[in-house]
Amino acid sequence: MAVQLKILSDLEHLKTPESVLVLVYTEAGDVLLLRRRQPDDFWQSVTGSLEGDETPEQAARRELFEETGLAVSTGLVDCKITNRFPILPAWRPRYAPDVSHNTEYVFRLALTERLTIRINPEEHSEYQWLDRVSAAALASSYTNREAILAWVPACAS
Repeated sequence: MAVQLKILSDLEHLKTPESVLVLVYTEAGDVLLLRRRQPDDFWQSVTGSLEGDETPEQAARRELFEETGLAVSTGLVDCKITNRFPILPAWRPRYAPDVSHNTEYVFRLALTERLTIRINPEEHSEYQWLDRVSAAALASSYTNREAILAWVPACAS
């Protein structure tokens, strides 16, 4: 019985293979990227897994606040883009053994200007505001690069 309880407890801590990607950028074309603690030198926009019975929009708002300190009531836009991709080996242990792919919902938030960001030090070590082209080049995930180039206005770079 104790072994079954431990297995159930371990399964409760596994991530859902559904996540959000939230592009944060300014009207001038500055894109926010966060540097993950693990794996080293992994740069990304705001991301995170859905929890419980959250909708993608609820997860996007929660992740924005958790990872940047930004609490938004308006301005968050669902890009109506869904990506499906293999989960990187570095993150596979966070998921059930039979899970190999993740579904990602893309959102964007345009700000009038750069804001001071409060990163979660357990998850990220630093942040940068970069122009569109530089941000796309630095983003570690191909879905993140594609989203930056698709949604941040080119005329702003």
